[in-house]
Amino acid sequence: MTESHTSEHEHEHGERSSGNHDHGHSHSHGITPGTQRTALWIALVLNAVFLVAEVAGGVAFNSLALLADAAHMTSDVAGLIVALIAHSLMSRPPTRRHSFGLKRAEVLGAQLNGLLLVAVSGWIIFEAIHRLSDPPDVAGAGLLVVATLGLVVNLVSAVVLARAQGNSLNMRGAFIHMSADAAGSVAAIAAGVAIVVWQAEWVDPVASIGIAVLVLFATWGLLRDTTTVLLEGTPKGLDPDDIEAAVAGHEGVDAVHHLHLWSLSSDQPALSAHVVLGGEVTLHEAQQRGDQIKQFLASRYDHATLELECHPCEPQADEWRQRTALTGAKSDETAPDVPG
Repeated sequence: MTESHTSEHEHEHGERSSGNHDHGHSHSHGITPGTQRTALWIALVLNAVFLVAEVAGGVAFNSLALLADAAHMTSDVAGLIVALIAHSLMSRPPTRRHSFGLKRAEVLGAQLNGLLLVAVSGWIIFEAIHRLSDPPDVAGAGLLVVATLGLVVNLVSAVVLARAQGNSLNMRGAFIHMSADAAGSVAAIAAGVAIVVWQAEWVDPVASIGIAVLVLFATWGLLRDTTTVLLEGTPKGLDPDDIEAAVAGHEGVDAVHHLHLWSLSSDQPALSAHVVLGGEVTLHEAQQRGDQIKQFLASRYDHATLELECHPCEPQADEWRQRTALTGAKSDETAPDVPG
């Protein structure tokens, strides 16, 4: 087997396999960790201040819609704190114990936020169903005022986070919190109008259920995506077959196998593969071919590890022959000989 290894960083990184190794950059243009940190702090301060006002308003006006939104906002504040902690952890450099650093801390933070949202939504639905059978008196005017102020806070926070979101699941979790809260404030405003105009106190718990369902709907996607990252599933938008074909199409490449795609964090896809080189090549020539493939992959993958081979492993050789027989690809070539 012929191997080649290069690295553009001087610090140490653990690898899935030995071979040609590269770090590219997949972060969104113009969005830096500092920008995201600032956005999180702005959202945290705005929501923490308003949380106090909303809890006071919910108690004073006896509004479950306000208390439900306040409970969700409590999860927002906690979630933003979790997001900030995760953001700090993922910025730490790699160590001998954590060779990739703590990049998945932001994915864990996003998943914790999702689970927190599910718990809060369950409580809201339970309490709202109880109130539907016996709606309490609600001060509609007070509810309307507090909910309107909440809408302003949520919209400002959502816009700030959206501009700094990029592809980060951590930022996406925070943005979902703010967006759901904004929708929740709209529902609370509708409840306030209904109570003031029609004295329809039942609208308050109904609006609360609507808030909870909306939150659960948004949370499902977040939990699904964070679980995919933690289970090292293929990143969204990447097709292994397309990538394998693209690499195999490089000059001097006979076959590609053992291709794996996963994510180091929500916005840092990684790749490893065995690349079979055609013909008789020296170690230097193999290195050059590996560098060409590495440059091709660098724009899409933060971590690409290639193991260069002069012939495929026996099972992969059989698979290669089957593929060429079915697709006609490289039909004028024969599969590389594999020692028995």
